[in-house]
Amino acid sequence: MSAGDPPPPIPGARLLFSLDPGIAYLNHGSFGAVPIGVQRAQQRLRDEVERNPMTFFGSTGLMDRIVHTRRHIAQFLGADPDGSALVPNATAGVSMALQTVRLQPADEVLLTDHGYGSNELAAKRQCRRDGATARTVPLPLAASDAEVVSRIKEALRPGRTKLLIVDQITSPTAKVLPVREIVAAAREHDIPVLVDAAHAPGTSPLEVDSIGADFWVGNLHKWAFAPRGTALLSVAPQWRRRIEPLVVSWEQDEGFPVNVEFQGTLDYTAWLAAPTGLFTMRTLGVETIRRHNAELASYGQRVVGAALGLAPTDLPDPGAPEAAMRILPLPAGVATTKPEATALRQHIADKLAIEVGMNAWGGRCWLRLSAQIYNRAEEYDRLAERLPGLLTSHRQ
Repeated sequence: MSAGDPPPPIPGARLLFSLDPGIAYLNHGSFGAVPIGVQRAQQRLRDEVERNPMTFFGSTGLMDRIVHTRRHIAQFLGADPDGSALVPNATAGVSMALQTVRLQPADEVLLTDHGYGSNELAAKRQCRRDGATARTVPLPLAASDAEVVSRIKEALRPGRTKLLIVDQITSPTAKVLPVREIVAAAREHDIPVLVDAAHAPGTSPLEVDSIGADFWVGNLHKWAFAPRGTALLSVAPQWRRRIEPLVVSWEQDEGFPVNVEFQGTLDYTAWLAAPTGLFTMRTLGVETIRRHNAELASYGQRVVGAALGLAPTDLPDPGAPEAAMRILPLPAGVATTKPEATALRQHIADKLAIEVGMNAWGGRCWLRLSAQIYNRAEEYDRLAERLPGLLTSHRQ
């Protein structure tokens, strides 16, 4: 089976990163990769801090710089800058939203089985504290947008469901969910929605405010070339007076978003360097990057799938043409638990010098491939050539 032609490389893109050239890094979705120019911008900021920490942290100019950065990022994402806050990651934003809804005994938080694992852990912890319950609605991997909305709508319990958590792009299954339609369905019953959009900034055309979610949080350090530890939490007007930071600091009385953003001696250099990452994207062309990554991820899925003997119908459709991550099912019985999947991922890294994502989901192990501008078609070809033999030896 032919895998078709991959997209042409973006000239010079590979030289923008400091990744080890001896490793095929096909797992951008996990931790991202920071361009060299952004690394240098952050280092200059760190040097500034160390020249005079009192001036950096003690002057009123720090908050002005944070606010300016927040406005720049919010504009890129189509979010209200006055209703948004910079946070370390999507997980922090999820925990803030969970504590904001103020659950009561007999209340519940509804999640899907495609959600990020730490979100489920956070929901269960908050529910234990408040005497509430966390419940999961299963969604078939091949479900259409209409079926996804229908299943979630049927699972809602008006009067009892106090928060619905959905992923915009799921981590274990790389599926793009119709969040705007899901939010509208929940709104019919006045049920708040938290959208975990960890993978959305940089991959999807975004107008956050038009989604209509009560809470939306997305990482900039996965696909928008920001240093790690950079995310934006957007909060609907009716919740802004109630949201609280996870840690109280000196700007507490200023209210949201400043009380969330100022966290004492936090390393703010990641946030302040994030606009350099957006500048890098704009210089190369945001749409050019998205198109390249989506086409290369699709190529990788096809060529590796063919090597594993999978038919085109066996390759899960991510649900959106701009998806830069794709998954493939591994043979039945291979690495069906999280520890086994982690061990297999490490085995592939050690033996093949190829980094991939690996998740146990739905009783099956799924290989997740990412594509970024530093990747080349031959890296997926190499995985396709060597993976079948490695899987055979791994099972023996």
